[in-house]
Amino acid sequence: MKPIIIGIGGSHSDSGKTTVACQFLERLPGWGAIKYTKTYLKSSIIEDLEIISEEGKDTRRFIDAGAKKVLWVQSPFSKLGKLLSMALEKLSHLEGIIIEGNSAIEVLNLDIVIFVSGSGVLKEGAERILRKAVVVISDQASLLQIPEGTHQFGKNDVERYVNCIKEIVRKKKDVDVS
Repeated sequence: MKPIIIGIGGSHSDSGKTTVACQFLERLPGWGAIKYTKTYLKSSIIEDLEIISEEGKDTRRFIDAGAKKVLWVQSPFSKLGKLLSMALEKLSHLEGIIIEGNSAIEVLNLDIVIFVSGSGVLKEGAERILRKAVVVISDQASLLQIPEGTHQFGKNDVERYVNCIKEIVRKKKDVDVS
């Protein structure tokens, strides 16, 4: 069975995407994670534990949160689809995969999209991610135009939004098995 793939995007840098990703990784055993960083020339999939374990990196936070395997994808946007496909194949044996980054959400057809909103103005393209979201996590949800039917949670409602996603994952797995 193929893994469930969750994309976590956000309103802007430092909106809380990595924190939310870690909260899920702590509660979803057997899951992996992919961190995407946009570059202008270099393309790579980094899986070297020495590099991704460096203190202060988001990839290190994923490992510390319990991710079974972590990859760091770096590429220009134009090559992202190909590299993410390769990275997903490397993690295809896992229960699920969390991918952080708005650009990754734009190029992949994901099972679940989560949007994390911080204070401040939405960065360019963030509204497209918001429209794809199944779950929005924000302390300022009332300031966003949330699509109808989207689940909304405050950033402090960790157990509630984790349980919501777990239920969505369970339903998707039940559908895949049928």
